Amino acid sequence: MLGKSDTVFPPRGVIEIALAMLQDAARKGGGTLRWFPSTVVKELQTSPGNIQGVRAIQHSAAPGAPSLNTYPLSRILEDAYREQDSALLRKKLIRFVPPASGKWYVVEATETGELLALADLPYRLGIDPRSYRNPSASSSTQDPYCPQGYTYTFAMQATATPQFQRKPEFYNQYASYYSYELPRLADFPLVFTYRRIWSVNPQAGDRTITPGDISMQNWTWGNDYRPGTPLDNLIYSREQLAATGQLTPGGWQGGLRPESLRGAEEHAQGYFYWLAAGTTDSKLGPGVKEPYFRLRYLQGLRSPMGTVHGLSKYPYIRESRRLVGRMDGAYPQGFAIAETDISRKDYRQPYYQETLPPSVYKDLLDSLTGIEALGQSQDPFKVVDTGLRSRARIYPDSVGIGHYAKDFHPCMALSSPERAGNYERPGERQAEARTYPFQIPLRAMIPPRINNLIVTGKNIATSHISAAAYRVHSFEWSAGAAAGTTATFALETGVSPYQLVENLPERNPRLERLQTRLRAQGNPTAFPGTSIFNQSWQEWQ
Repeated sequence: MLGKSDTVFPPRGVIEIALAMLQDAARKGGGTLRWFPSTVVKELQTSPGNIQGVRAIQHSAAPGAPSLNTYPLSRILEDAYREQDSALLRKKLIRFVPPASGKWYVVEATETGELLALADLPYRLGIDPRSYRNPSASSSTQDPYCPQGYTYTFAMQATATPQFQRKPEFYNQYASYYSYELPRLADFPLVFTYRRIWSVNPQAGDRTITPGDISMQNWTWGNDYRPGTPLDNLIYSREQLAATGQLTPGGWQGGLRPESLRGAEEHAQGYFYWLAAGTTDSKLGPGVKEPYFRLRYLQGLRSPMGTVHGLSKYPYIRESRRLVGRMDGAYPQGFAIAETDISRKDYRQPYYQETLPPSVYKDLLDSLTGIEALGQSQDPFKVVDTGLRSRARIYPDSVGIGHYAKDFHPCMALSSPERAGNYERPGERQAEARTYPFQIPLRAMIPPRINNLIVTGKNIATSHISAAAYRVHSFEWSAGAAAGTTATFALETGVSPYQLVENLPERNPRLERLQTRLRAQGNPTAFPGTSIFNQSWQEWQ
């Protein structure tokens, strides 16, 4: 039985559904679908223009060692990327190569953009510098160390009687961080039921907790871990990768900082103890947080997370390495979806007039007024008084859709993230806003230099701000379907994906054929009733 929302559910049910869908796809496709769980990419073999091979390592438990998913990721990360067997892991080396035809496509859908780093493609990480296309950026310069926070989720179960809660030995290190955040959220039943994934009594009230109910936790001032400095960032920048030897042949170790993974793991386990037994609140002060002892932390291979330690097998990554799309005349620095392409913000607010240089502020408004402003003033600093665009940018190469607010879990300003008195990076939440329904352009999935790589998921070409809206699962599903269909279309037609978006916005019949196929498969390329000819975009919530 699922929770009352139709969008929350036990993880094991998702695995069963996904595997069934893969098997169904294999039957319909008439081919062979091979599945490689517990596998990491170790190295790419590239030649000018193409990926020629991929070396990977698949893991199983070593003889006499405990099962996989016994130890948290921080404990085994570096071991997982070594080719030699270890006391914990038996390694099987796998090499993926093109078929006899020589034609194949590789799809980058990793959680942190590993292939972008391994191929040494241009990508961005963290904050982009403030510009007329990303005017709400919190910095005038790029900062790769401040992506959004990541979260180790866990499951907890309501019980009929109080449970003994063992205080973790590391709890005091993290206790000064935890908070309900806002007075209206200082309500344990709200926090529990917000992401309830199993309900014993679905007919009970929205905030009624019944013994046996299971909740998954994902809370900004709870188990979010939000490093934001070069001393503790999780996803290594290119400079850090080079300094640690991970860009040398055979040197790849996953591109992550193990210490930050361990911090996030302890942080999440400490949050459970805080929920059950804590009496402090870092933002709301004393007298707010009360214990709720009728809770059980769920762990074990048959638990919802499927791990002995009870945490998710991998943290929820909100922001990855973001591709810099292929350069062209319209985007000489490389294509990327910007803040202003999707945001509903009113950029005539005093903040933008006061923060942006006059010429940048004029460029911002000019970019949102379009042809209405042409010829009305020759003064390069004069702002023309016309209406601003009240819709998202429409892409002729759209291959999917999404709609989500620009939702931020900002990095913390100081190291370490949990230190007492730490605070969110100033200015990051300036970018928060609702969006118009938006599209996924194929250009955002096509890298420079390599023609047989398609980029999808959180790794597509977005800015730090627009990525806050493009990061959710429904978008990743749409983008993933588009990537797979584009690869199939390219193999069938002999047309490389980059050729589908050359010379835009000129009409491309082959691109239109791909879009027709996507729509026929149930992957729309535009929301109904959203075009340049209507004014109903504001009605979409």
